[in-house]
Amino acid sequence: MFKDKTLLITGGTGSFGNAVLERFLDTDIGEIRIFSRDEKKQDDMRKLYSSSKIKFYIGDVRDIRAVREAAHGADFVFHAAALKQVPSCEFFPMEAVKTNIIGTDNVLTAAIEAGVKKVICLSTDKAAYPVNAMGTSKAMMEKVFVAKSRTAKNTLICGTRYGNVMCSRGSVIPLFIDQIKAGAPLTVTEASMTRYIMSLEEAVELVVFAFENAKPGDIMVQKAPACTIGDLAQALKELFNADSEIRVIGVRHGEKLYETLLTREEFAQAQDMGGFYRIPADSRDLNYGKYFEHGEKKLASMEEYNSENTKRLTVAEIKEKLLTLPYIREELESFGKK
Repeated sequence: MFKDKTLLITGGTGSFGNAVLERFLDTDIGEIRIFSRDEKKQDDMRKLYSSSKIKFYIGDVRDIRAVREAAHGADFVFHAAALKQVPSCEFFPMEAVKTNIIGTDNVLTAAIEAGVKKVICLSTDKAAYPVNAMGTSKAMMEKVFVAKSRTAKNTLICGTRYGNVMCSRGSVIPLFIDQIKAGAPLTVTEASMTRYIMSLEEAVELVVFAFENAKPGDIMVQKAPACTIGDLAQALKELFNADSEIRVIGVRHGEKLYETLLTREEFAQAQDMGGFYRIPADSRDLNYGKYFEHGEKKLASMEEYNSENTKRLTVAEIKEKLLTLPYIREELESFGKK
């Protein structure tokens, strides 16, 4: 499906961009464009992959001129550029607005102008029932791409929503491993807090599934297991044979005790596609009779799909999943383990 095609990845120097390169670089894809504002990471990627298929574009999604230049001639776009850290977005919410909302609108506008065939926007479980600035900005990002999908005649726009990606930049697993190496306590905000967990490869497969199956305005969700943060810390302790203390430090500013992938309202409309859910776009227009005269009986009996009611992994199952990750195996080897 990507034979001789040009793929643009915004935020391409991040964990997701590197995972996409690992997935597609050795296929018959024509060109992969990496768009980001970090010239150091672009230089690192240039040296690491050393491939003529990869083209690098310096720029920020906040600057539509730069996005237009990168989108010109592209066939497909994976839009991954975002501010993702909960605390930084909480204290600087307008920065989240500029990147996650206005930046997304810039990417979609440039893609439509350039005649891009498909755009996949990456969202997060924090966009469902958001309680922090990062989740709120991502929820608005979803509203932006769903609205754009209604009027984009030649560009299919859709999105994906997924939970925590293990070992991605800024995630808790590398922090725990660094604390184990330093002989320091593992700082857990709340041991009973639950989070979805998936690998970077699974995140890429969700985007590919959306690419192949989504209709305009769809949000595609991959079914995922979850675990408690306390069990995750215990699993890492056992893998590294560490006697580190697990220290509860309290919930951070803007954090939830559990995450939601589908709200009750979305679950009532969602289509079960086996390992995935499809949330179709609301196709109603501004004919308000449809809102005020017709209710939704199904909602009363629905639950949300969250990290409390999904499959819960045991410590042994968490260890098994962690060992599938190259990062964990490399860290174990460097730590003197087999």
